[in-house]
Amino acid sequence: MKRIPTIFLQMVIVLIGIGTLALLLWEPHLEGRNAHATLFEIYFQDPFLAYVYIASTSFFAALYQAFKLLGYAGQNKVFSPAAVKALRTIRFCAIALVGFVAGAEFFILLCSSDDRAGGVFMGILVAFGSIVMAATATTLERILQQAMNIKSENDLTA
Repeated sequence: MKRIPTIFLQMVIVLIGIGTLALLLWEPHLEGRNAHATLFEIYFQDPFLAYVYIASTSFFAALYQAFKLLGYAGQNKVFSPAAVKALRTIRFCAIALVGFVAGAEFFILLCSSDDRAGGVFMGILVAFGSIVMAATATTLERILQQAMNIKSENDLTA
């Protein structure tokens, strides 16, 4: 793969990470119940917010693995065990994110709130995206593993 498109895609991944981190830090200030709350009350007395921050680690780990995978592509090392391992880690992170979202949905449904629909819908969107990402990573992992197996068989016969 050419170096310039790889660097561009890596920059996109970095921007996605920065934007997500900014949203995670900025959004709690916009909630109606936090309108007159102090920073301590917002960040240290909300168990759901702590849960969201813990769950976001799997998202950031997947972004880091995608960044590494693009680095392997830029070095023409796509058909390597490291690339397969990066895809496997992305798949596990996506599955973990689906689990965290299911826990968050359970938490939202247990709490007494007037407006649960928005939170549930956002959770469904995130879960759907994570499922698509897990399926894509699984498919690519299998393709790369098969290509590596074919390459190793050809190296043995040559």
